[in-house]
Amino acid sequence: MVAPMIPKLSAVFDVSPRVIGLIVPAYLIPYGVSTLFYGLLSDWIGRRRIMLASLFAFVLLSGLTATAHSASQLIVWRLATGLGASGVVPLALALIGALFPYEERGRPLGWLFGAMAGGMAFGSTFGVMLEPVMGWRGVFLMVSGFGLIVLLLLKPFVGLLGDAALQRPPGLTEVFRGYKRLLSSGRGRSTYTYVFANAVFHSGVFTWLGLYFERRYGLGEIGIGLALLGYGVPGFLLGPVIGRAADRWGRKWLIPTGVAIAAFSAVVLIPQLPLALAAVAVTTLSLGYDMTQPLLAGIVTSLSKERAGQAMGLNVFALFTGFGLGSMLFGELLRMGFPISLAVFGGFQFMFVLGGLSRFESEGRAE
Repeated sequence: MVAPMIPKLSAVFDVSPRVIGLIVPAYLIPYGVSTLFYGLLSDWIGRRRIMLASLFAFVLLSGLTATAHSASQLIVWRLATGLGASGVVPLALALIGALFPYEERGRPLGWLFGAMAGGMAFGSTFGVMLEPVMGWRGVFLMVSGFGLIVLLLLKPFVGLLGDAALQRPPGLTEVFRGYKRLLSSGRGRSTYTYVFANAVFHSGVFTWLGLYFERRYGLGEIGIGLALLGYGVPGFLLGPVIGRAADRWGRKWLIPTGVAIAAFSAVVLIPQLPLALAAVAVTTLSLGYDMTQPLLAGIVTSLSKERAGQAMGLNVFALFTGFGLGSMLFGELLRMGFPISLAVFGGFQFMFVLGGLSRFESEGRAE
């Protein structure tokens, strides 16, 4: 919900869009870095404690974000939220790896990423549309309240989150040895590289779509919300279907196709399109994400059975640091305008299409 509100928050705090846009990487980069530690902690004390503590931190810190009275305070609160809340996603992904064999993980991962995509669709649209009614502070308080409801509803099911028994903490040498093993194989290196590069691309483009629609089409908050309505919808509706296709036919062709769809969507936004077609491009951009990151996460779940939390922590580190760096890089390129920024990011993504055809050659039907 945050990225589409950049134009509004820029006016509220009387700073440039580039300055207030830092609230996105201020959340995402600490989120990504801290997942490395949460993944390790989960292998030590169990994922249950970490997931519940992170969800509570999200509730508390999202609510406290509403107390910000300057852009710098808002950035600090977003940074703190990223640090505190980052134990949920990587451990939820690791949990899927623990509950399902590799050849059956596509569909449950599709449901999980579909839920994440649904959150993106709902947040990017209704967050910016509700802001004129309840104010930006009210939007953050609303999200905090929803998080509290989820935390309460989760209580009867905490046993599903995994064992909370204490285990021997890994030594520093063992930790680095674990990362070395994950990155020593070509499969591991290529997977993490694509997770990072794909995240840079998608976050860079998506973060600034609100500003794109404001400047190019003169849209206000409600108009921006409607234009972004399609983002996340493909994953919400098709996530399980895409996951089932990966289980049945493998990831060999699906991942490069998703990369190509996303790259094409960015390039299409360069010329002055009719507004309706630009909104369709936003939807296909989302489809490209839904055909790549969930399938890459499925590969990660098979890289290490002994250190599943560490493997997934590294995955989410690559994902969210890519998100944060992508939004910063695109923001810097905006000095030269949206056409050049979109062309650079689209060309960057197209480079990975051909590479993916060879890198994922072995990711045929799951075995």
